[in-house]
Amino acid sequence: MATAPLTPEQLVAELTLLLDLEPRGGDRFIGRQQLDGTGRVFGGQAIAQALVAARRSVPLDRHAHSLHAYFLRPGSDALPIEFRVKRDLDGRSFSNRRVVASQKGEPILNLIVSFQEPQEGPQHQLPTMPDVPPPEELEPDAVLRRRFAEDMPPGPLRDLMMRQRPIDIRSVEPRNWQSPGKRAPVAHCWFRTVSSLPDHPPIHRAVLAYASDFQLLSTAIQPHGLSFHKGEIKAASLDHALWFHGPFRADDWLLYVTDSPWSGLARGFGRGQIFTRDGRLVASVAQEGMLRTITF
Repeated sequence: MATAPLTPEQLVAELTLLLDLEPRGGDRFIGRQQLDGTGRVFGGQAIAQALVAARRSVPLDRHAHSLHAYFLRPGSDALPIEFRVKRDLDGRSFSNRRVVASQKGEPILNLIVSFQEPQEGPQHQLPTMPDVPPPEELEPDAVLRRRFAEDMPPGPLRDLMMRQRPIDIRSVEPRNWQSPGKRAPVAHCWFRTVSSLPDHPPIHRAVLAYASDFQLLSTAIQPHGLSFHKGEIKAASLDHALWFHGPFRADDWLLYVTDSPWSGLARGFGRGQIFTRDGRLVASVAQEGMLRTITF
C-alpha cells in the first residue's frame, strides 16, 4: 500500500533528526540512517553529520568556517555511522577538529573542520552574483523529477526520482536527465529547505553542508553529454571542501553557482559559490570525484 505523502514540516523534521547525533561519550557519536535510502550513504549526509559531531566539541561562541573531507569507502545507509572526534587545537581564536566516520570498524570518511570566534577585519567580495531568474519563476525540480519518472519502468531509479526530499531545488538550466547533450560546464540552482528550520546557526551550516554535495559532479559531466540516470557513467565523490564566509539561513533561498574547469584521468573537478538573494557570497565549495564511463 502506498504511504501518504509527508508534509514539508515532516520532511524537514526528518532532516533535522538525521543531523541530530546520539552522544556515546568521549567525543563519540552515532549518526542515524537515512530513511528510504538508495543503499549508499549520500556524501552530503556524511559531511553534515561529521560537522555536527565536531561542533559538539567546541565552545558555543566558535563557528565553523571551513571543512575538508575525504571519502574513503562507500557507506551503507542500512547501517548507522560512528563518528569519533579528535581535539587537535583550542587556541585563542580558532579550534581545529578531526573526525573519522566509520561503519563496521572501517573508516568511510575523514574530515577536518576549523572553528573561529567571530572577529572584525577587512572585508571585500570579488564574485558578483549572476543575473538569473528568481526561484518563483522556476518549476521545482521535484515536480520535474516526478513528471520525468512517470514513464520510467518500476525500479530503484524510479523510486529515487519520485522520493520526497527536504530540500527544494529549482534549477535554472535543464538537468542532464531532462535534456541530454553536450553543454558548457556551468549550472545555477536555487535551494532552501521545504519548511522553516530552528533559529540555531549550526543547523543551518549543517544543512548547507548537506546540500553542497548535490550539484558538482553533474556539472562536470555536462560537456560530455553523459547521464547518471542512463547508466552511462559511474561517479563517486573523492574529496570535498567547504568554506563558510558569512551568516545565512538555509530555509531562505540561496543560489548555488557551479562550474567545472577540468576533467580527465577518470576524475572531474567542480567549484561552487553560494549566494543569498541580496547577493552576499556566504559559502564556497570545491570537490573532486571519480568519473568512469560505462561501456555496454
